Amino acid sequence: MGMKLVLDPDACQGYANCLIESPGLFDLDDRTDKAVLLDETPAEDRRAEAEAAVRGCPARAISIESS
Repeated sequence: MGMKLVLDPDACQGYANCLIESPGLFDLDDRTDKAVLLDETPAEDRRAEAEAAVRGCPARAISIESS
């Protein structure tokens, strides 16, 4: 069973903590100053990185679902 990262763009406040924790999974949109999800279904070996992004988001805009 894999994981699916979910980013709520309406909740995102552009803190970029996800980018700091997981630069390969997230980026920042220069136009909106909000996070962009680069890999919605990362490999299981990136779970710790994905979980760090979830914990690091002060806006609680990121979650992990089972896929």
